[in-house]
Amino acid sequence: MIRRVGKLSRISLAIAAVAACLLASRTLAIATAHTEYEVKAAYLYNFGRFVEWPQNSAASHENEFTICVLGHDPFGPALDATISGEKIDGKNVVARRISKVEEAAGCRVIFITPTKGGQMKGILAALGNSSMLTVSDMPKFVEDGGMVEFVMTEERVRFEINLTAARQVGLNLSSELLKVAARVTQAPIQGE
Repeated sequence: MIRRVGKLSRISLAIAAVAACLLASRTLAIATAHTEYEVKAAYLYNFGRFVEWPQNSAASHENEFTICVLGHDPFGPALDATISGEKIDGKNVVARRISKVEEAAGCRVIFITPTKGGQMKGILAALGNSSMLTVSDMPKFVEDGGMVEFVMTEERVRFEINLTAARQVGLNLSSELLKVAARVTQAPIQGE
């Protein structure tokens, strides 16, 4: 009987150890994902600092500098924490979550989440010539006519730029921003 209890204790300890490892790996994965979106949130804010919008754009007359997230928000509190108390062009930076492209009026930077992937062409067409910097982390976003695509390179968040798409809507991206991009393309816009 003593032998049997000892064996059950070892099995219980082994199960507890495996459960602890699984919990730790899940926590590590969550922390890694959270850190990725903290970096992306900082990039979204900094893109706003290194892009010049046309003076006649509707958003230039707004009282705030708005960064919008279209679709399910992957940032959580990271975006709000990043922009808290910040200003761009003398305007308070604010984040707004939207579910439809029709709600995008006033956005300067719009992050399109992967949950909107099936609607990408329609979203970009609906934004048309709006002077909004379109950003996403969906694969082939810049090839499909988006302006900035987050990419992972050697476990680091980087970004690619479609300069043609940005220029078409009157956005002037600073040379400083172009220098730090992983790749700058002048991909043709879909439908042209």
